[in-house]
Amino acid sequence: QVQLVESGGGWVQAGGSLGLSCAASGSTSSINGIGWYRQAPGKQRELVATISSSGKQYADSVKGRFTISRDNAKNTAYLQMNSLKPEDTAIYYCNAEAWRSGVFKYYWGQGTQVTVSS
Repeated sequence: QVQLVESGGGWVQAGGSLGLSCAASGSTSSINGIGWYRQAPGKQRELVATISSSGKQYADSVKGRFTISRDNAKNTAYLQMNSLKPEDTAIYYCNAEAWRSGVFKYYWGQGTQVTVSS
């Protein structure tokens, strides 16, 4: 099992910055990749960014503004969000892809709210 806990959400004015953290525990050595997703009210959950041994990927809507990183020694992933816009308002979730018992399994954190005011 892998447990994920997000932190760092909050309220910020448009143009501001926030940093999110995702702390992993449990079978962390099985984690292959980490992703950040978000879900705004009334909308489907969408991919924001991922990081793995294959590299980093970003949604077009956040390219150039958000940066994903990972500190394996601390079992923590980060999402630095700059130049925030009101449309970035959502609950942000951390997701881990772990290789367990010969298959990939996916784990989610509880989410952290990010609110950007105009």
